[in-house]
Amino acid sequence: MSRGGTWRSSSGGRRADRLPSLAADLLQRHVDVIVASTNVAALAAKKAATTIPIVFNGDPVGLGLVTSLNRPGGNLTGIGLFSAPLIARRLALLRDLVPGARVVAVLLDPKSQSYGSQRKEAQDAARALGIKLVFLTAASEREIDAAFADIAQQRIRALMVGPSAYFIWSRREQILGLAARHAIPAIYSLRDWTAAGGLMSYGPIVSDTYRRLGVYVGKILRGATPADLPIEQSSRFEYVINIKAAKALGLEVPAKLLALSDAVIE
Repeated sequence: MSRGGTWRSSSGGRRADRLPSLAADLLQRHVDVIVASTNVAALAAKKAATTIPIVFNGDPVGLGLVTSLNRPGGNLTGIGLFSAPLIARRLALLRDLVPGARVVAVLLDPKSQSYGSQRKEAQDAARALGIKLVFLTAASEREIDAAFADIAQQRIRALMVGPSAYFIWSRREQILGLAARHAIPAIYSLRDWTAAGGLMSYGPIVSDTYRRLGVYVGKILRGATPADLPIEQSSRFEYVINIKAAKALGLEVPAKLLALSDAVIE
């Protein structure tokens, strides 16, 4: 694919613990560019490679990947995803669909590199919206089961699932199944959730992000240096509604939300 090969990993074969060894292996292969499409992959790549160009998708400043968005310096550049506006938007959309839900559960992955920022951003957004949040953390199958049992016991009527590579790649079917079983309206971070049966999602357009990552890879392979390529900010997002899931929950999607949606899954 490139002069000496370009390697890409989103989650190390969906096993984040494999990323350090995979990144170390790249040093032996003398690749020209590393593309890291998750926060954990970007951190593993940065730790392993100090000279190989790295193009990433994630939170550049929050994770300490770069010190400046305009001139990143070093060997990293890419697409910056700033989650605060996304979390606020997800909570607002969930409130509009389930207006009687004044308490919302937030399921987070405590092992996620952005756990702390996700929690703070959710708290800030909830205060502005007049919503009370109940935070639940889960990093295993058993803990996810326990989190949903807590939601049911507390009779919480709405759920926001935080962005997590572990959730979407390893536990997506479990989370979607439990949300359906307990009849909990939930909003997720990516279209993949809604396409798999989830109620709603709001987040970046993944295909667009990969295309833009590819553009940066092309520039580097043609001689540009990451230090001189400013961090681009994700600017294209999509709101997707699954009507079938809404009907199964006995929800009528307001016309306002349908008009706002970028895609409706029947």
